[in-house]
Amino acid sequence: MQERKDHVTKRKSVFVRMAVVVIPLVLLLLLSQTALAENTYVITDGDRVKVHTTSTTDPVAVLTEAGLALGEDDTYKAQKQGGVSQITVQRQQTVSVQQGEQTIQVASNSETVAALLERLDIPVNEHTTVSAPLDALTYSGMQLRITQNVSQDEVYTLAMPHDTIYCNDSSIPAGTTQVITPGVDGQLRCKATVQYVNGVETSRTVLEETVVQQPVTEVVAIGVGTKEVAPDYVPEKPYIGDGFIVTTTGEVLTYTKKLDTMGTAYSRDGKVRYTYSGTIVKVGSVAVDPSVIPLGTRMYIVSTDGEYIYGIATAEDIGAGVDGARVDLYMDTTDECWVFGYRACDVYILGETDIVREDI
Repeated sequence: MQERKDHVTKRKSVFVRMAVVVIPLVLLLLLSQTALAENTYVITDGDRVKVHTTSTTDPVAVLTEAGLALGEDDTYKAQKQGGVSQITVQRQQTVSVQQGEQTIQVASNSETVAALLERLDIPVNEHTTVSAPLDALTYSGMQLRITQNVSQDEVYTLAMPHDTIYCNDSSIPAGTTQVITPGVDGQLRCKATVQYVNGVETSRTVLEETVVQQPVTEVVAIGVGTKEVAPDYVPEKPYIGDGFIVTTTGEVLTYTKKLDTMGTAYSRDGKVRYTYSGTIVKVGSVAVDPSVIPLGTRMYIVSTDGEYIYGIATAEDIGAGVDGARVDLYMDTTDECWVFGYRACDVYILGETDIVREDI
């Protein structure tokens, strides 16, 4: 009996010694298998999708193994979805953003257009037009055009130019002038709807106009006491000196420029007709090309041969056939128009020198 007990004791002792050796070996084997376990990754890099199996768990190392190494400014997003490991690469992109006349190049990483504009502090509202959908993803070489359309009412003041009238004065030399009453420009308050595109005005619609201050007409005395022309001299034809004209009524006018033009005539035979400027047509109303002679210009007109004197006139009208250095003179009757016909005319500009094109 004692021998049997000793035999059992010896068998237990051997088993314990074997367990001490085997169990660590099993644990070491299990740990080695875990370390060598392979993972499968689905990698998305732009339009490329690649599946890569590796024992590496570091996403950067996985990308390098897969031949999709990251650049200095590239990023990635790693996640596990449905038991599948996924890595999404976000490459740095260059996007062109144009707003008005300014264009900038910005870096992006597959963000939405809305996110990019927000990052650039570019406001997007009901007045904004963007060349791409706001939920579209950016890509390298993308060109975005941003247009800001703003319409607003504005109130502002404009100057109303004063008129100038002239009178003869025999006490001062001809060709000289003296201001009797200084002219003062008036003020016109306007309200308008103004359209802006990217901060640049594109249209203006006037809604209201209110005269705040009426202009004061300037009165200028013109000297007629000259050596060339005596104060009581009344010529049969206009006497045209250097910068002044003595009319057949004895009135002295000053002029600043002479234009060589061709003249025609038109008439309404006494019927009421309004000019382009809104005045009732009358003798002295002249149709012009406003790009050559601006509307409102005062003139003295005589035929180049001196045979026809039209006299003082104002550019008040325009005509489809009136272009370039040409004037169309209004006359009371059609018969007068036929007598005048088509002839060369000298046009003397009365007033400011800067109201006529210099290249005529």
